Amino acid sequence: MRWMIRGLLVVVVLVGLGGALVLLMPTDRVARLAADQVEKATGRVLTISGGVRPSLWPEIGVETGAVSLANADWSDQGPMLSAEGLAVGIDLARLLRGEIAVREVAVIAPHILLERRADGRGNWQFDRAESAPAPEAAPTSATDEPQQGALADFTLDRGRISDGALVYIDHASDARTELADVDAELTLPDRGGPGDLSLKALLNGQEVSLSARIARATALVDGERTRVTLDAAVGQASLAFDGEAGLTPPSAEGKLFADVSDLRAISAAAGIAPPDLPAGVGQRLVLEGRVALTPDGAIRLDRASFRQDGNTISGDAEFVPGARPHLEARLSAGTLDLSPFVASGGGGAGKGGAGAASQASPAGWSTAPIDVGWMGALDAEIGLDAEALDFGKVRLGPVRLDARLEDSTLSGDLHELQAYAGNVTGSFEVDGRDGLSLDADLDIAGVAAEALLRDMAGFDRLQTSADLQLALQASGRSVAALMGSLSGGGAFDFGRGEFRGLDLAGMLVNLDPSYMGAGAKTIFDSISASFTLDGGVLSNSDLRIAAPLVAAEGHGRVDIGARNLDYTLVPSALRGNGKDGISVPLRITGPWAAPSVRLDAGAMAEERLKQERETLERKARERAADELGVKADEGESLEDAAKRRLGEEAAKGLKNLFGD
Repeated sequence: MRWMIRGLLVVVVLVGLGGALVLLMPTDRVARLAADQVEKATGRVLTISGGVRPSLWPEIGVETGAVSLANADWSDQGPMLSAEGLAVGIDLARLLRGEIAVREVAVIAPHILLERRADGRGNWQFDRAESAPAPEAAPTSATDEPQQGALADFTLDRGRISDGALVYIDHASDARTELADVDAELTLPDRGGPGDLSLKALLNGQEVSLSARIARATALVDGERTRVTLDAAVGQASLAFDGEAGLTPPSAEGKLFADVSDLRAISAAAGIAPPDLPAGVGQRLVLEGRVALTPDGAIRLDRASFRQDGNTISGDAEFVPGARPHLEARLSAGTLDLSPFVASGGGGAGKGGAGAASQASPAGWSTAPIDVGWMGALDAEIGLDAEALDFGKVRLGPVRLDARLEDSTLSGDLHELQAYAGNVTGSFEVDGRDGLSLDADLDIAGVAAEALLRDMAGFDRLQTSADLQLALQASGRSVAALMGSLSGGGAFDFGRGEFRGLDLAGMLVNLDPSYMGAGAKTIFDSISASFTLDGGVLSNSDLRIAAPLVAAEGHGRVDIGARNLDYTLVPSALRGNGKDGISVPLRITGPWAAPSVRLDAGAMAEERLKQERETLERKARERAADELGVKADEGESLEDAAKRRLGEEAAKGLKNLFGD
């Protein structure tokens, strides 16, 4: 019973002591101390316009009414911070010794305004208050080293923001970002020691979070660089940084890891529509490497790698922001799988799928507008080395190229592109300043024509290697317009090979156009031609085909814009096998999809008459030779035999006339 009475007495004493502390607490001094510490740390005036009252829970301290913190003198947007009130926690042990030490400050329902001036200065960059009154604090020992900077004497066991709102305004770009339901906590228990910050908020309805450890928070605020580790998340997307950072001016250098696979969450937070990627693309998007933010705002990536699903691109890059941003990169990759982009036309159904197909011209080329607006967004210099480019049906590589984007003009040098057992080199330029125009000079050497044509056009009848030189120009706002405006020229040479599905020799020898289809083929030694392009029409007049049994020449036109052709091939069966040479024009006309191939009827009739005439003449000569007894073994001609026979007959007649 005695112990119970003693316990009750202890409780009564503690309650009485707490009540006495509340009654005796210098609330105005505590509030003034908090305001003075803030002003000393920031150089800004903290105004407490409401009353100040003591509190016992959740800890001993004071609560204030509405407060506001002045903004930078160059801002006209109002206070940097306004809140419904502050809750200031006091160190009880030091209070019992007659000292006042602030342990915790909680800001209730604040509205925080962060601004960045056009010259890059932020309103969070504070000027130290030179004349701020010194706060009451415990005396320091003689061994304490003097602290320098705006936060040299500032400590805070715990600072909290609850139910807040944050607005960020960039006056250089007029961009405005707003955070709602902000809950944040800052701890800075030791002068010059580490500080910890955590934050949760809603950005455009999307939950975002951030946690950071700052090795020397006071040094960071005072404009020095210090070690910073940071983790941030938006939905399932995350970002981690470990390195050094500074605020004045903003700079950083260290390791970066960013997983931006959750594009929906990132787009929602940014207030934009998610990118329209092909199906299966963007399941994993990860960037890691060393990053550096320079004082002039440039971002540099060293030994970085970017993983897009199964693709990995590595290298170094530097991005310089400004009125005209500039990107410079040197990249390398293994095999890049680009088949999803080709299969969907580079986007979903609305950007190259069914939508683009519905905008096809009667000739077959797409009339969908080509967007080149992105070319004006920045300037760039990019080099790429890749082991292979996989487009699904088509696989190319290795590839080495250098590309430049400047003033909405993309130009490049193709140093190497291994394609179909051959190599492609040359240069190109794409001008997007006024619509779209193309210019290319390409040299294609040793390409396997069968595989190339099969993959590109579904045509697998030509088996040979090809050399091709092209000089092309085109302009227009759609594929149909580009194809209809092609100009320039070139030449090609095919080596030994065969053309399947067409037997030119059989067709000529038999004057029968049915020598086509499965099993029919024409073996050739070479094919060569040059051509010109004008208004989307290819014209040629010097096609040459050399083959063991047949030779051919060709001329005509191929309308690339309208996707049809009108071409005449003049094959000639070579003399041999006891037969004379035969030449009959072959007409190829109509659309690419189903051309008509036929022998020229008039020429074929003339050729048949010629053959019949030659046959009759040959038979007559053979009969005459028999009758005249041509001595073929002595090289005697029919005319010589006739003369000889005439002489013999004349001699015989004279002998009969004059007798023996």
